[in-house]
Amino acid sequence: MTEPDASDVHLAEPRVCEPRVFDEDFATALVLVAHPDDAEYGLAAAVAKWTALGKRVVYGLASAGEAGIAGMTPGTAGPVRVEEQRRGAAVVGVDEVQFWGFADSAISDGPELRARVAAAIEEFRPGVVLTLYGGAEWRPGAPNQRDHIEFAEAVRRACVTAGVPAFETSPDPTLVVDVSGYIERAVESLAEHRRYLSVLKPHTPVIEQARQQVRSATGPAGGFAHAVGLSELTA
Repeated sequence: MTEPDASDVHLAEPRVCEPRVFDEDFATALVLVAHPDDAEYGLAAAVAKWTALGKRVVYGLASAGEAGIAGMTPGTAGPVRVEEQRRGAAVVGVDEVQFWGFADSAISDGPELRARVAAAIEEFRPGVVLTLYGGAEWRPGAPNQRDHIEFAEAVRRACVTAGVPAFETSPDPTLVVDVSGYIERAVESLAEHRRYLSVLKPHTPVIEQARQQVRSATGPAGGFAHAVGLSELTA
């Protein structure tokens, strides 16, 4: 996943109303994303909190992110990114991670992908589904990836059909999760994507990249010092 620069993530126009506190009264959360590291860029702090509270969190990834490391063939990059994702998930208490085998950079909202989302919902029976932001732009002039847009729409449609509430990370959230106390765990989780991040910004230490991105995605909101912002996907 290539995000906008950390300093740009929160440049959406502010909401008139303060976001509400996200309802955390669930036993199982299903986190569905398009690529390895997508969850770490926005949701890992919340996941760390939930697993610390004894909740079950399961990750489902459409692809292995095999097209995501410049200068590395997909056959080499895929296994590297899968292993980095498993390590990153383990840092925040997640040991159930699925890879669905869809082609990186060619993810499309269609019957096959929606069926795979539906199968994961049927298998894990989550109280809530979460995914990465699927809007067209993070901010004016900072477009979202097509894979993210297509994937979020597939998640939305499958969750509507299944009757399961779904939420996406958002630069303009209506809901917030207080993640104060879980920021460094999220940083450590993202930093497990060492090969990916070292190629993405070779002149910036991996831990610094991770810290910048996590802190930009967990700024103050809703009266909390650090919060993950979400919006309803199935409203």
